[in-house]
Amino acid sequence: MDTSDWQIVRSTPLFGTVSQEVAQSLIGSQPVSVHRKGETLFQQGEAANAFFVVLGGWVKLYRVTPDGNEAVVGVFRRGETFAEAAMFLGGRYPVSAEVVTDTRLLRVDGQLLRCRIKEQPELALAMLASASYHLKSLVEQIEQIKLLSAPQRLADFLLRLSSVREGSTTIELPYEKALIANKLGMKPESLSRALAKLRPLGVSVDREHVSIVDVALLARFVESSDLGEEGF
Repeated sequence: MDTSDWQIVRSTPLFGTVSQEVAQSLIGSQPVSVHRKGETLFQQGEAANAFFVVLGGWVKLYRVTPDGNEAVVGVFRRGETFAEAAMFLGGRYPVSAEVVTDTRLLRVDGQLLRCRIKEQPELALAMLASASYHLKSLVEQIEQIKLLSAPQRLADFLLRLSSVREGSTTIELPYEKALIANKLGMKPESLSRALAKLRPLGVSVDREHVSIVDVALLARFVESSDLGEEGF
């Protein structure tokens, strides 16, 4: 890993709360791996022998329902970790993981993590911090689906991708629209209708690029209690 990769690792809830020495003892000389879009990292039910730090790109975690549909549990980006809790859930991955863009990952050995926790108890607190972060994200996701309309959920998603909080901006969608719809708890056709409802607010789409005329206006729309039409 280079210096920028190490900074990303240290920014995560798991590795950011432990000492430099403890983090290095766990990561050691683990190599960075490059994965191409569409590659499967692990399947639901497989032995959980590692967890991952995203150094670049996006990875989705999902489960397949009994009727064959795919339910996205989460989509992880640079500076986030995933699958660490599986190390303590019976040793099996409860979800599958697929790379949705070209991605750089740091793979951390699960057995090494368990051994280090016994030797260095501060890692246990770091694991709790990481688990709390993931739980908070899931609660926010459920809250959005329950309380926000489809256009509001989409607007919030776009705002989270924006680097500015006022004025105009253009952002690039990080992955396919079908995955965005799944992540936001709607069908692809519902995503199209939600985009149409955002046009009067100055949101326009050209393939993978989304232009927002007034970021602050879109933020006020997300926070509005007037949800408009439902049925998405």
